[in-house]
Amino acid sequence: MSKSKQQAYSTIVSANPYKEDYYSGTFNSISSVSSPSFSKEQFTVSFLNTKGFITTLIGISKNIPDDDVYDALENKVYEELALDMAVEYHIKYIEAIRRTTEGDRFFHVFVVDPLTLEQEFAKVVNQLKYIDQIIPVPLLLKSLYVKDLIDSSDVHCFIYFQENDAFFCIYNEQEFIYAKSLKFSLKQMHERFCELIGEQIELQTFETMLAEEGLNTSNPDYQKNLIKLFGEIFLHISDIMTYAKRAYEIKKFDEIFIGTGAGSVLGLDEYAQTYLGLKTTPFDFNYGFNTNGSSVDQIHQLMHLYSRLDAQERYDCNFTIFHRPPPFAKRDSGKLILVTAASLAAALLYPGVYWGLSYVEEFHHAVLSKEYEQVHIDKMTREATINLKLANKNAAQSLLDEQKMAYKQKQDTLSKIHEKKVNYPMKAKIMADFTRNFNQYRVQLKTISYTEEVNATKTFTFGLVSSSTQDITALLKHLTDIKRDQYDFNLELISYNEDQKSYLSELKAVIK
Repeated sequence: MSKSKQQAYSTIVSANPYKEDYYSGTFNSISSVSSPSFSKEQFTVSFLNTKGFITTLIGISKNIPDDDVYDALENKVYEELALDMAVEYHIKYIEAIRRTTEGDRFFHVFVVDPLTLEQEFAKVVNQLKYIDQIIPVPLLLKSLYVKDLIDSSDVHCFIYFQENDAFFCIYNEQEFIYAKSLKFSLKQMHERFCELIGEQIELQTFETMLAEEGLNTSNPDYQKNLIKLFGEIFLHISDIMTYAKRAYEIKKFDEIFIGTGAGSVLGLDEYAQTYLGLKTTPFDFNYGFNTNGSSVDQIHQLMHLYSRLDAQERYDCNFTIFHRPPPFAKRDSGKLILVTAASLAAALLYPGVYWGLSYVEEFHHAVLSKEYEQVHIDKMTREATINLKLANKNAAQSLLDEQKMAYKQKQDTLSKIHEKKVNYPMKAKIMADFTRNFNQYRVQLKTISYTEEVNATKTFTFGLVSSSTQDITALLKHLTDIKRDQYDFNLELISYNEDQKSYLSELKAVIK
């Protein structure tokens, strides 16, 4: 739905794809529905757990036009998160209004793997045929501020333990700031609790114990291990809060709302307040819905509350790919049926029109036939002229190609002559120059050779003899200093000849 126009629906159906439960809402009542069915009069909403998406804060230049913001964010997301370029991820974003700097705008970007949507919502779509809105679960909390269920603009933390996931979320000045999946869902709590007590109990039994007895359970062993379990949980949460403070420049957290999908846990908020040292309130709001005394998961109630917001009050972040079918007149099949019906009606009502059109077409055909004869004659004449011009052009092109080839051959010859004349090394002059340097450092020239490789590398090889290694090394340093722009020097070994009582070496000078 666009933000400018929002359709009204008689029913809202919320779906939890992870537990496969559904709640239907009409007016201000909510009730569980075991087998919901397709209806074009109902608005369908679902959510993504924090494990189902990646979220990050991305900054881009303010100079980027609004039309290009998505492309700029997409490029930075693929780069910064090292996403697989072969996968076309679903990317949505909301602007971090209070995070802007002088030169940059910042956006909270949400990234979802397409397989996540196809796999996790397959059963919901099979049941309902379409989903109007799929929203990341932390963004549902925006409705608490819009409906004044929370009326302050402090820094709030939300902690909620679901059966398959748990999330930690921060809102500041009534705007989303940060979300993180916790590693302790209710299922993971249950598994860890069973490890601590050394016995296996049912998940339903564990959730019932939390909802009915809380942390002050009558079993002392259970109570001791529950306290240990939640100690581990809040240590994990404390680390996340420390990171969020530093990363998002938060001076302090004002209040924490904490709850579970199993219901309110007695003593949990007091324990959290003691452990974290912050004001803690149960995550249990009065949404104003009539539930007929039944316990309804907070997430379902948030989805119904969020769906009742005006479009401009919501975050524009909808990941659904399961759209409802368009109206009959806008479908291809509908258009075909309507056109066919109109054609049949016209054919039945106005048969005389077709006879008149046939006569007009025959007369038009005769006129066009006469015009064609004249046009055909003009065409043949012009084709003959064009063919003659093309023949002349081809002959001229052949002559031009011959001249170009002759010119190229002469050019290549002159280039080779110039290369030999200008760049060819004067061997005698080079050897005389090197000999003066050898004599200057009391080094005798025993042998000399010159080679040219296929790759145009030109190398002089000098066999040197000296009574001292210092003379040879001093010579090499001198040559390297004064001729480094002309040659690359290589002297790998200085050997000693016992019979001649002298030092031998081989110096290579490669012309650059």
